[in-house]
Amino acid sequence: MRLSDLLDYDDIVIQCHDNPDADALASGYALKLYFSTMGKKAKFIYRGRNKIQKSNLVIMIQELDIEVDYEPDFNRKPELLVLVDCQYGQRNVTTTEAHTIAVIDHHQICTDLPELSEVRSSMGSCSTILWSMLRDEDLEPNNSRDLSTALYYGLYTDTNKFSEISHPMDRDMTDELSITKSIIDLMSNSNFSIEEFEITGRAMLNNEDIPSTRTMIVQAEPCDPNILGIISDFTLETDKVNTCVAFYESENEIKFSVRSCTKEVHANELAAFIAKDIGGGGGHIRKAGGTIMPDLVTKPGRDIIEERLNSYYDTYPVIYAKDTTLDTRDMKRYTKKSQVVGTVKLGDIFPVGTEVELRTMEGDINVIIEDDTYLMIGLLGEIYPIREEKLLRTYNLLPFKYSHEYEYEPNIKNRKTGEKKLVMPYAKSCTSLSRSVIFARPLTKSVKLFTTWDDEKYYKGEPGDYIAVRPDDAHDIYIINKDVFPLLYE
Repeated sequence: MRLSDLLDYDDIVIQCHDNPDADALASGYALKLYFSTMGKKAKFIYRGRNKIQKSNLVIMIQELDIEVDYEPDFNRKPELLVLVDCQYGQRNVTTTEAHTIAVIDHHQICTDLPELSEVRSSMGSCSTILWSMLRDEDLEPNNSRDLSTALYYGLYTDTNKFSEISHPMDRDMTDELSITKSIIDLMSNSNFSIEEFEITGRAMLNNEDIPSTRTMIVQAEPCDPNILGIISDFTLETDKVNTCVAFYESENEIKFSVRSCTKEVHANELAAFIAKDIGGGGGHIRKAGGTIMPDLVTKPGRDIIEERLNSYYDTYPVIYAKDTTLDTRDMKRYTKKSQVVGTVKLGDIFPVGTEVELRTMEGDINVIIEDDTYLMIGLLGEIYPIREEKLLRTYNLLPFKYSHEYEYEPNIKNRKTGEKKLVMPYAKSCTSLSRSVIFARPLTKSVKLFTTWDDEKYYKGEPGDYIAVRPDDAHDIYIINKDVFPLLYE
């Protein structure tokens, strides 16, 4: 769905969920400004039992001039009702009847969606979706500094101060928005009440220690998600605790925050594992979090989290490539197909010696550019660094550019200056040489693999994916996605 699809209607009401948070307010604000820009009048409301009283949200509404009305008894039936940051029929949004329903949301789908809907569950906030949709309509959110600040704060609060960001578009938005930092600081420092201070203290006494995995579970009362982040940060400083999950359970959601200080557990991956099929989770390697939807579970939150934690640790043995050799006698020999893929000499984008950040769907990769540092671009947009010697040994460089469309186009950023450039304009085509051979076999169980390229960040393999090794380098072990493997090898 595009925003322009909503312009066929005149009587328009925008509604966010009851007890709105910053992301809901920012999303409704963005949509209301869009309709105003396009010459349409729209009313932005929220319903439920409680009027907004939280100090940071009151400041947000006042400082950013957000026109939102508390309408607990709203009974008019508009021509179009657009729900933002929620879905029609959910328990956390009071039902408003309308002739036509539209939904814009970033949560896991848990109801039947109307025809007019845009739900991107991989996004960290609904604000990010509105930012993207505005740009798709050739509208620049930065033209309104108040709007930019609202969208930024919406993502900031919904991802626990950006610690739970997982999608590169979320990171792009934070990079590109022009904000009023003083207002962000004002709102951020009005987020912790005396009551929440006391909630934090009580939560510390409500913990469950799991010594076998050096994990601690902490249950809090319903509170602002940022409070969970504070609780989990503090918990991780406890001796013999390498991973922790802090959570609260309410009628509308089970919100949790994950922290890890061990390289064998990525917080973002653990968060996604906990929420798989029952919510959404993600973030950074060390800090992450997510939400479990009560509509999708039948057990208390503590039971679900504890069961999934135990399952996570049972599921993933760890392989360190630099210390491991594989027995190739039970592996088949595969030859790389002659596929056209892309390669980029990173020195053509930024000077040698520059520390750069490669932004992809899989996350951010930091690399210091050397004269022989290249980047490979796979068929599905996956990228990985490669040395020139290995590139020339396994690929034939072609004299024309490489072009391909991906869900998210990789880009590269100078970490010192912040300058960002797209990778594809610099990409050249290459084909694999017929002598490029690997040994590989399907995985029968999940693994975590630390490659020789990076012994701080592992790559996850699931059953059906392939574990592979080059015949000429016994420690060059890597994982190949099961959907990609038949495209690359025969």
